[in-house]
Amino acid sequence: MEAFFDQIFGGIADLFPDGSFPAQLFNLRALIALTFVGSICGLMGSMVVGSRMAFFSDALAHCAFAGVSIGFLVFEMLVGSQGKDDGNFWLTVTPLMIFFGAVVGLGIAQVRHRTRLGSDTVIGVFFAGSLGLAAALSQLVRKRRLFNLEEFLFGDPLQVRSSDLFFLAVALLLVCLFLRFFFNGLVLGSFNSSLAQSRKIRHALLQHGFIILLAIVVNLSLRIVGVLLINALLIVPAATAMNWSKNLRQMFWLTLAISLTTSLMGLLFSWECSTAGYPLGTSGAIVLLNVILFMGSLFSLREGNPQRAS
Repeated sequence: MEAFFDQIFGGIADLFPDGSFPAQLFNLRALIALTFVGSICGLMGSMVVGSRMAFFSDALAHCAFAGVSIGFLVFEMLVGSQGKDDGNFWLTVTPLMIFFGAVVGLGIAQVRHRTRLGSDTVIGVFFAGSLGLAAALSQLVRKRRLFNLEEFLFGDPLQVRSSDLFFLAVALLLVCLFLRFFFNGLVLGSFNSSLAQSRKIRHALLQHGFIILLAIVVNLSLRIVGVLLINALLIVPAATAMNWSKNLRQMFWLTLAISLTTSLMGLLFSWECSTAGYPLGTSGAIVLLNVILFMGSLFSLREGNPQRAS
């Protein structure tokens, strides 16, 4: 599958002049990957912010530290020292990361429902437990020959494989289908759970499904934008859109537009800086563009509606 997609993308890259941005195969793959990731985070972001799950999504992202550590140990036991293929490593580890993230997310939801503890407290406990597990396993995972910790933290879209694009496309399809059928129920349940129950909407089940979907999205996207930056791409565009929107529909579509636009602009901006002799991390450029746009929305909000800005 890898060779098949490489041939297709290589043929597309050959259509452009040598030295141009799309003529580089790694740029073309990064462009497609960030289109998928920007769309996924844009579609999910408005629901994450609207449901006040910003800290929750951040916890899921950081749980990937424990997930990849567990996956590394499992891979070492199954393959041993002969496993030198990075692609096989991630094919084995990514499902384990998703499973671990989903377990943590559902655990947070159950403990929050069964106790009187605040959401931030419950999330903080699981957050600490996941990082503690990762720290405990860190001595066993000394040989990071199959993954680069810095790229895992900050991401590198230019290192995307063609096979990664397939899984991102599947994730985008899952997000579109889930929101197509369950968006209204999620929105109603997040604002008024009693009204949702009166209309026979199983909000708890929908919320659990959304948590699992969020775990899939976070763990598939973090290799593109990094563990520390995936949450920014989920939150900041939605926060900016909230400042500029009058209703939830506007916020939903504006979040998608901002996330997709800043993702592609960040890639192009980092490419221009690199060709000019000033290397700039793509993931960081994307997040910085989003933060600058958010700051601009605050100034426009202050001018247009001083009471709301305060």
